[in-house]
Amino acid sequence: MPENQWNGPSGAITVLPDHVVVPTCLPSVLRRCHACASERFRANGKFRVNANHKLLDVWLLVRCTGCGDTAKLTILERVNVRSVQPELLDRLHENDLGLAAELLADPTVLRRNRVSLDWDGAWRLDTGGPVFGDPLEVAVRFAARIPVRPVRLIAEGCGLSRGEVERLLEEGKVVSAVRLSGKVSGDFTFTLKR
Repeated sequence: MPENQWNGPSGAITVLPDHVVVPTCLPSVLRRCHACASERFRANGKFRVNANHKLLDVWLLVRCTGCGDTAKLTILERVNVRSVQPELLDRLHENDLGLAAELLADPTVLRRNRVSLDWDGAWRLDTGGPVFGDPLEVAVRFAARIPVRPVRLIAEGCGLSRGEVERLLEEGKVVSAVRLSGKVSGDFTFTLKR
């Protein structure tokens, strides 16, 4: 028997390598522009660090996709310079794109700035190759906290239409321990029987 199969109560189940949801760029920041009323901004990893005596303010700069106006997302406000780790300060001064991604994933930063994120077009699904077998057991992992509809992931990863996946869900041929309606951003597995 191949190593990626196991005999369960209903016969052999093909266990696929993990499907991984990977970010391809920073997500859009949703907030209203004061200049043009657009609701979408793009971050490019640029920070503004301002020191006022021993106090530090840090903002992540975002640019309106409509008019190009720049807005600031507050990261640190009136923080004593000594309380900031030197490594963090270096990353801020270097405009570290990875740090920008980490900060945009931080719910505290999003709440403080009253913004949300739109991940449309900012992620891809790595499947490791074509999907074969019946039934299939698939593990989906997230490289970052990206909220995605499971129906879309299953459709994309298994080469099905969303309508087909919805029909299979209704027929009980797609099962998972997590709720497959709404959005998920954490690892989950599902079994597909065609």
